Amino acid sequence: MEYDVVIVGGGPSGLATAIKLKQLQSDLNVCILEKGSEIGAHILSGNVFETRALDELIPNWKELNSPIKTKVTKEKFLFLSKKKSLSWPTWLLPKVQQNHKNYIISLANLCRWLAEQAEGLGVEIFPGFPASEVLYNEDGSVKGVVTQDMGLDKEGNKKDGFEPGMELNAKVTVFAEGCRGHLGKQIIKKLELDKGKNPQQYGIGFKEIWEINDDKHQEGLVMHTVGWPLDNNTYGGSFMYHAENKQVFLGYVVGLDYKNPYLSPFDEFQKFKTHPSIKTFLEAGKRISYGARALIEGGLQSLPKMYMPGALLVGCDAGTLNMPKIKGSHTAMKSGMIAAEAIVENFKENKNLSIYEEKFKKSWVYEELHTARNVKPSFNWGLIFGIIFTGIDQILFRGKLPFTLKHKHSDHETLKPANEMPKIDYPKPDGVITFDKTSSVYLTGTNHADNQPVHLQLKDQNLPITYTLNKFDEPAQRYCPVGVYEVQIENEKPKFVINSQNCIHCKTCDIKEPSQNITWVTPEGGGGPKYGNM
Repeated sequence: MEYDVVIVGGGPSGLATAIKLKQLQSDLNVCILEKGSEIGAHILSGNVFETRALDELIPNWKELNSPIKTKVTKEKFLFLSKKKSLSWPTWLLPKVQQNHKNYIISLANLCRWLAEQAEGLGVEIFPGFPASEVLYNEDGSVKGVVTQDMGLDKEGNKKDGFEPGMELNAKVTVFAEGCRGHLGKQIIKKLELDKGKNPQQYGIGFKEIWEINDDKHQEGLVMHTVGWPLDNNTYGGSFMYHAENKQVFLGYVVGLDYKNPYLSPFDEFQKFKTHPSIKTFLEAGKRISYGARALIEGGLQSLPKMYMPGALLVGCDAGTLNMPKIKGSHTAMKSGMIAAEAIVENFKENKNLSIYEEKFKKSWVYEELHTARNVKPSFNWGLIFGIIFTGIDQILFRGKLPFTLKHKHSDHETLKPANEMPKIDYPKPDGVITFDKTSSVYLTGTNHADNQPVHLQLKDQNLPITYTLNKFDEPAQRYCPVGVYEVQIENEKPKFVINSQNCIHCKTCDIKEPSQNITWVTPEGGGGPKYGNM
């Protein structure tokens, strides 16, 4: 199949790219490939939404029944100790962390609405068709992509109803897969797009949706916390956003540069909910949704080269999230809009695709990322010094200090040997406020076709037992948010087990595995989580 533009990924960046392309040149043939069963099925975000990019893309969005309704009316920022909390005046927060003009939304529902706008302009959208391979021309330029074969068994044999993947060729291919995009990762490595850049940084973000009592619900309230249960040397924090319909969006983020292999980000999240300042909202409430997703946090220092012959990287496939702002949707959308402008100029005026990066560096996205560039690396000094430096950097100097701090290590390099770190005993879940991974994965709606090839691939099948278990007590058992990885005893010997059917495509294993022995590849189309209004 031939297209002018093929976009891989139906998230904010991919949809914004498609809409802008059709706005600029309506006769372009544009398609979007989405690995989820529908647009929004794999979308998970906080989400306090800044409308800046949407205001530019669809200025009349308020008149088009967009799912953007709940304005932020009140903000709180808490420092947590084990039992107590200290409220920080929000007027003392850096401007980048203030949300009074923003909205509490479901990003999944926004993407569904954006998809309607794109289809109304003539964009073809193919949900359930993950792009599994990049195609190249003889000169090395990107030719397009191939979608995943459907109907293979675990050994790769064709089952009844086998359907081969489709080849989609394009003048320009846009990779908009989100954080740790499978094909984006390949391209960055193959073409050395990250040469001279700092190692990329990540976090894992958890989210639950709760229905709470009316007397505890404060629609429009945005609350963030730092501190307990994480120690001073582990980066992370929480959010609680009071949406409409007596719902709160509750979440927790742990930086994947943590050192202790016994740390379980999932259990830290569950433990956090027992704090009196949080538990009081949840008591007598009901958890109705759960999910987890890796977040890209490297910022400006870690941005790869975003163009190559025949293709562009947009949004979190490149790493445009503004970490101190705790937002990436508006920057992702704007990067896609800039990409669309560059593509149209490439078509009409034969300009090189490098114009994308030139336009990007002149945009407000680049300015945002430049202003925020020193915040994340400053937390390598610990929570207290990180907060102090951020105050100096963001409030006194407004992000314009005459130096740039570096990210020195990839996240998979930071784990210490298990015998050098203390074990962490987590309390058993009570099934009321705290829960186990089994009941949590059930809420994700995750499903993968029976007997399909395992999409979590080991480069060395023996390494988890012969090396990772001995040195790090196999941390995959703990960093996976849904219990995909287990060490079981068979015939008095340990065995590494992969329950790939539980995978929610968070990509944490692909990032944190200390030997980079686990590679996430695309499963059969439509598999994975099926989030509702996450």
